[in-house]
Amino acid sequence: MPDGAFRAAKKVFCDLFQLVFPDECRVCGESLKEVSRIPVCRRCLREPAPLIAEYYCVACRTPFLNRFPLDESGRCALCRLGLTGFDAVYSYGSYEGALRKLVHVFKYQGVRTLARPFGDFLACVLPREERFDLVTPMPLHWRRRWQRRFNQADLLAREIARRWNVPARSVVRRIRATSPQAGLTNAKRRANMRGAFSVKRGVRLDGMRVLLVDDVLTTGATASACARVLKRAGAAHVALLALARTDRRTMSIQPLAEAAGSGKV
Repeated sequence: MPDGAFRAAKKVFCDLFQLVFPDECRVCGESLKEVSRIPVCRRCLREPAPLIAEYYCVACRTPFLNRFPLDESGRCALCRLGLTGFDAVYSYGSYEGALRKLVHVFKYQGVRTLARPFGDFLACVLPREERFDLVTPMPLHWRRRWQRRFNQADLLAREIARRWNVPARSVVRRIRATSPQAGLTNAKRRANMRGAFSVKRGVRLDGMRVLLVDDVLTTGATASACARVLKRAGAAHVALLALARTDRRTMSIQPLAEAAGSGKV
């Protein structure tokens, strides 16, 4: 069939499909013009942009408005105090706007097919020269997984593992249900996560480079707690890969600076 005839036939099919099975983009609400397993329009899928900042912590990659929170080596207060359990952090975009809405559609509306385009986002920010022996997802407590029916981090981990040709395996379990982290101080977030994770029975990661995958990174308290458990199991290097992170550049740095000075973060 000639290309022109194929495109015409495809358009007729899409128009008929939309007429019989009308649907709207889960992000912007516009009518979908194409048949797809992802109920999101192309514009909304393309809208999320990589997070760009002039100043970053060299260790945790937290963006800052200026160099004030960073020392001579470029590390932030939390990393100087050794309060981050991971060795490196990679994240795609800021947890706002279209990306935030897409994450909510993925996580709370159960649109698992978004894992593939999200995998493209993650692959954009993970350096191709990085080598890992294992990709593992941030675990959910069994009650949360039962409610949601899937672990969104597991789908993301499998996507990036397939692209890097590295085994993906869940090696950590969440043994304690924690209170919501929203609204807690950095110190309380870390206290809330204490004892929340353990490696599965028989797991040894001696000398391995592990990539821990999650959907959203806020202060890093949850990821730090999980990374420490991985290191206690023998991992030599733990890097965190997140789809989105909370952009803290617009937040006041004074409380964080005071907490860091008191050693309470």
